[in-house]
This record gives sequence, structure tokens and C-alpha cells, in this order.
Amino acid sequence: MVTVMTDRPQKIVIFEEQGSGDYKIAGIEVYGKGMEIVRVVNIDQPLPPLIDEPEEYIPDDFQGDLVLNFLRHPDLSYYLVELCKQKNIPVIASGQQIPGAICPFTCCGLGKKEGLGAYGQQFGVPEYEVELTDNRRIKSINVKRAASCGATFQVVRQIVGLHVDEAPTVISRQVQYLCLSDPSDFDPVSGKSALHFAGEVHKAALKKAIDKAMKEGSEQDNGPC
Repeated sequence: MVTVMTDRPQKIVIFEEQGSGDYKIAGIEVYGKGMEIVRVVNIDQPLPPLIDEPEEYIPDDFQGDLVLNFLRHPDLSYYLVELCKQKNIPVIASGQQIPGAICPFTCCGLGKKEGLGAYGQQFGVPEYEVELTDNRRIKSINVKRAASCGATFQVVRQIVGLHVDEAPTVISRQVQYLCLSDPSDFDPVSGKSALHFAGEVHKAALKKAIDKAMKEGSEQDNGPC
């Protein structure tokens, strides 16, 4: 993992319902560098279908550099985003579609964006760096950017030693085993579920790293004598 040097840790505030962000919180705490979760607001009670007064559930006294929105109720989620806009705090609401928020399809679908600090540099669309053996097997893997749930790191040991033709398919499958997204929740536009997307984005990341390693190896072999 790339170490991000800052004057102080990035302060992250998290909103969730009935522990909906716990898996990601654990990943951030284990793998994140240069950031600190300063507050977690967990709404643990049953909620009505419509909420006319979201301020009864969402406190407005939070401060931080970034808000992660794992709320499921749309009335609460929209209200939180409006609060963050007033406070000029960027908010990431993965899997949602809310104006004013950054809404990647999944947490591992977050692209690199300005203003997201250490979190945005370290978490989002995964990036790997690999070293290959002479017979095109994975010798070692370095995680450069990861899914906030930690799956990007957790599958590495199962990939080392595999042939480059096999490894991308295996990593896709192993990530899907770890992903907590609902496999039946398909996006009507893409026809893909978040679970499938998570597997595919890790597969693409590993393929890219393999291609780079093979190209560099080929250039070394064909270099000047």
C-alpha cells in the first residue's frame, strides 16, 4: 500500500443503518493509512417507509474531511447529502444515485478524484503490481489501491503461484466470495449486479498488472547486450 504523507490524519465520518457499513469500516481501520474514523452514526431502529423529518435521525453537529454514506433509506440519505453540501464536506454514497454526492456503482468502483484525500488515493478501483516468474506465474503481488472492504488484499495469497492465464479468473471468483453485495440486486441499465462488478473490476486490475509486468520483462529481454 502506498503511504500517504499528510500533516494530520484525514478525518472520516460514517453514517450507516443497522451496521450496514461495518465491513467497510473494518477494512479502512486495518488497511487505511493517514486517515481516522472520528465518528460513526449508526441508525439501529426500525424505520417507516417515508420519513418527513430526517433531522430526527441524522445529527447535524458532525465535522470531518469526508463522509461515507452507507445509509439505505433514501429520505435519510438525501438529507445527509444536503447537510454535507452545506458543510462543504464531500460525501461518497456507493450504489446510490443522489445529486451532490459521489456515487460509484460499488466501493471498489470509485475512480480517482480530487478532494478525497488519503481515502480517495488508497481506496476505490483496485490497482495491483505483480512480479512474474520465468514460466509466467505470479511470483508476488503488491496492492497499490484497494476496495475499502479489504477484499483486494485478502485474495492475494490465493493468487501467488498461479499462471497468468488462470489468475484473473480466479481472483474474480474469490472476490465475489468475499463481497457482501446482494447477488440478486441487478442494475437495470448495465444488467450487472454489484457482486459481478466487484469480481470484474479486480479481474481487470490484475490483467492490467500482468500485462505491464510482461511488457517490462519483454523489454528487458530485448534490451541492449
